[in-house]
Amino acid sequence: MAQAFQSSNPVFASSTFQNFDYSADRSQVMTVQGTAFKAFALTALTLVAAGWSWSKVIANEMQPGLVIGAGIGGMIVAFITIFKPKIASWTAPVYAVLEGLFLGAISVFFEKAAYQGMAMQAVGLTGGTLFVMLFIYMTGLIKVTEKLTSAIVAATGAIALFYLLTMVLRMFHVEIPYIHSSGPIGIAFSLFVVGLAAFNLLLDFEQIKRGAESGAPKWMEWYSAFGLLVTLVWLYLEILRLLRKISDRR
Repeated sequence: MAQAFQSSNPVFASSTFQNFDYSADRSQVMTVQGTAFKAFALTALTLVAAGWSWSKVIANEMQPGLVIGAGIGGMIVAFITIFKPKIASWTAPVYAVLEGLFLGAISVFFEKAAYQGMAMQAVGLTGGTLFVMLFIYMTGLIKVTEKLTSAIVAATGAIALFYLLTMVLRMFHVEIPYIHSSGPIGIAFSLFVVGLAAFNLLLDFEQIKRGAESGAPKWMEWYSAFGLLVTLVWLYLEILRLLRKISDRR
């Protein structure tokens, strides 16, 4: 049985890698290489969909309802995948496309409000962060200990609750001061959240490694790649917010 591992990514619940049939053919088990390939494929789908929606929004050929529908649809598909991980080979590509449509469109809105080239800068920073954290993980510069994991999980949970509170308060036209502004406190907050999202990548890498070592079934490659994409989407959005705040300071 796979060793329980706590992760702040809801995709990687502690029970996700447990209770597998280890009598199965070993050629049909999860591998790190297989997961990496599928993660690359999902990322490529996201980028292609984002490029398409970007061009449509620029040309004023995309209805706002489609953007909202893609965002909501992506969330629905994500929850379906979390509760039915065995169908991830079908739902993960759908999630990637829907998130790509949403991210491409929203990136145009962010860029129009800030400066040209901000979206590409955010894409580059997201990719760079991914490779830096992968290097840190593979070289052991930062060990994924239980203490570090607990700290990341607690901080991520606190941020999730804070965002939920912000959404509820906005329904009553109440804004939390400083945090969402372009002032020093707002920028510091965004830097913290970007760093937290980056550290969540370490937990994702560790979960994928443990799944492969424990002989998780082959379908877990799609599910694990999906989980990694969820973190990357979050990281990209937080970097966009940070760049927007920095731009407003100029």
